[in-house]
Amino acid sequence: MRCKERLAQYLTENGVPFKAMSHPTAYTAQEVAAAQGVSGKQLAKVVIVKADDKPVMLVLQASAMVDLRKAAQMLGAKALTLAREGDFAELFPDCEVGSMPPFGNLYHVPVYVDQGLAAQDEIVFAVGTHTDTFKMKYADFARLASPVVQAFAK
Repeated sequence: MRCKERLAQYLTENGVPFKAMSHPTAYTAQEVAAAQGVSGKQLAKVVIVKADDKPVMLVLQASAMVDLRKAAQMLGAKALTLAREGDFAELFPDCEVGSMPPFGNLYHVPVYVDQGLAAQDEIVFAVGTHTDTFKMKYADFARLASPVVQAFAK
């Protein structure tokens, strides 16, 4: 089952309303936000880092960037690097590379959300392709993904 279908089933089984949307092919979070007509503050960007060689999912607003120093402190990591696509493609086998949803819990990857994104009522995020997104309430996302909320964006 592809990511989009798997996630739709997961949300439906958990009684979470969501809106499935599509857009022209876009590869960056800001391009996706523009294509969907939503603010970069509302679009959830997923960044995979390697904290002491262990994958961690950082989720933040598309309009923000990860502050690697803050993220390393938050994770208690001696070494923190941005993962290359080849480093994490196998972790998300049902997703096109670089289009994974912020539900790291479904892939056994710890999820951390920046407080800026956590302040949004609704979020929009990629669902395994470079042409599909879902929109849902942040509170429902938080309930299902159980992310750790911290400040790590700049």
